Amino acid sequence: MSEEKSLLKITALLQDWNSGKEEAKEHLIPFVYEELKRQARILMSKERLNHTLQATALVHEAFLKLSAQTGIDWQNRSHFYGVASRLMRQILIDHARLHLTEKRGNRPVYFSLDDVQIPVEERADSILALDEALERLEKFDEKQAKIVEMRFFGGMSNSEIAESLGISERTVGREWQAARLWLYRELNRQ
Repeated sequence: MSEEKSLLKITALLQDWNSGKEEAKEHLIPFVYEELKRQARILMSKERLNHTLQATALVHEAFLKLSAQTGIDWQNRSHFYGVASRLMRQILIDHARLHLTEKRGNRPVYFSLDDVQIPVEERADSILALDEALERLEKFDEKQAKIVEMRFFGGMSNSEIAESLGISERTVGREWQAARLWLYRELNRQ
């Protein structure tokens, strides 16, 4: 199936989902699975082989949570992937919190928005610090918080984010730079 037909099929299935057709969720899986897996691989890259949270498990858990969502008016595939990014963020944060409850301690926070290649267990403090900072950012600039979330947790490109949010790619770039600067300052204050 061509990419254009695939995109149209995804949109049609999301509209069916909006209409309450439960089978649309099952039919959607083959069309979105590879993209969700790509997003998860970005998040889980460089993890050790026996890591407790694998990219496939992250995708499956995210899709289960997506399937359980009610009341979402799916606009398009980018909107779907944006919501998936938020859910993957929450799954990783929950995983980090679980890891930290096992290892209490006062460890410094090391973090780079451009480097997600550190295993989740080693960056648990950082993921939680980012989550808290994103919640603060969201209070005064929701768009920037969504851009960071989609880019960092969803592995989405500027063009995908622009499509999802209905803004230009240049605006995404500017907002990303501003959000990175704000987060850098916020995370280094701790």
